Amino acid sequence: MPQFRLNRRAVLRGAGSIAIALPWLEVMEPSRAAKAQPAPATAKRFVTIFQPGGTVRAKYTPTGSENDFTLSPILSPFEAVKSKILVLDGLNLDCGDQTKLQVEQHQGGALTWLTGAVQPGANNFPAAPSIDQLLADQLSVGKRRASVQMAVRWATGKSHGQIHPINALNFEAKAPHGAIPPRIDPQTIFTDLFGTMSPTPTGGVDIASLRKKSVLDFVDKKYASLATRLGSADKMKLENHLTKIRAIEVSLDSMPPANGATCTPPTKVDTSDYNPKSGLSADNNGAVKDIETDAAIPKVGKFMMDMLVMALACDATGVATLQWSDTEAKHTFPWLDLSEHHHFYQHDGGFKPAECEKICNWYSKQHAYLIEQMEAVDMGGHSLLDESVVFFGSELQDPPAHRKDNMPFILAGNGGGLRTGRWLKYGGLPHNRLLVSLFNLFGDTRTSFGDPRFNDGPLPSTQSLT
Repeated sequence: MPQFRLNRRAVLRGAGSIAIALPWLEVMEPSRAAKAQPAPATAKRFVTIFQPGGTVRAKYTPTGSENDFTLSPILSPFEAVKSKILVLDGLNLDCGDQTKLQVEQHQGGALTWLTGAVQPGANNFPAAPSIDQLLADQLSVGKRRASVQMAVRWATGKSHGQIHPINALNFEAKAPHGAIPPRIDPQTIFTDLFGTMSPTPTGGVDIASLRKKSVLDFVDKKYASLATRLGSADKMKLENHLTKIRAIEVSLDSMPPANGATCTPPTKVDTSDYNPKSGLSADNNGAVKDIETDAAIPKVGKFMMDMLVMALACDATGVATLQWSDTEAKHTFPWLDLSEHHHFYQHDGGFKPAECEKICNWYSKQHAYLIEQMEAVDMGGHSLLDESVVFFGSELQDPPAHRKDNMPFILAGNGGGLRTGRWLKYGGLPHNRLLVSLFNLFGDTRTSFGDPRFNDGPLPSTQSLT
């Protein structure tokens, strides 16, 4: 009798359009004997994480040598995942340097971080694609979403809640390379990625009724049938997978529906916990504060990271971006006992290195959590992190002077043979060379990318990413 097998893209289907993607299971192996599989030769998933406001170099730079280094106070939260990161020093964001190209200080860094180019385009956006969107054409073939863009507490200052050159990171692969706004409502992101529910007569989604029933309830019979055909190891993996989905639902249940959510609202809409569209009420200098929404940032950020990891693990997409705010970052940090916004501590109120260090250290803790979660996902003998590349970056290095030399860039994961557990120092090379080397990890053999003034091929072979 033929042995039971599942396709890698198999899903649990329930009533209506409910479908839950499955994790990797041993019964998905093409061979009769289930075997652990090595990570693929080329990277399969690309993640970009944006942290605003640069860093405090004196508290950021490690000490030691390439393979034997000590993490700094700001990077100390990465200690548990030190073997999974690659700290990159000495790369300059030349294409976004206002002293060379006369572009707005923060804006120039944001627009060029992933494009490597500042070229005149519509509304001051670059007429150029970002690396993530070019890779999406390759990595997300057959997936439900070419890419997923999320943001926490976004468009806080003078962009007033709208897409703007000071908060845009992602640009379409095809001309005219339009700016892609991130998704900012965690509730709608969850519905989009993990279950499409039946619409109400008015065309919206009845969230109040929906939350009385888990999406797992819609597939219970399919799960029961499948579970009887799985081995004990696969059954445990599937149960853990569904438990994680339910945990995300529970965290969603604790969050009130946001203003403007596409749903039939309950009788009383409570937006006091987190309002994703708070930026619409922002003023230019950050004097208008939304303390209650700001206080929810850690919870919402963790929720966003959990959804990002699950979207990748479930093959919903191969490319994702998470923005921690925008380059203005004009929100407060109540959980850190910091009552002013990030821009104030950078330079609006005079440079405050102690406060900036505290903020940067907190971001490091969040990023270490993301790495741990990706490492915990079994993709069949290797982890999700093993087949991914995660690029952590910012729009500048030195907050008071807006300098973009020696940028605070970190890579994580082992996709494409990326060799982590190192600290590399490049001595002032254009970051365009890093972007070229990232393309190469995904099997793209191009030798240049972005502004031709800063194109010198990939990073030197003596300081290779692999």
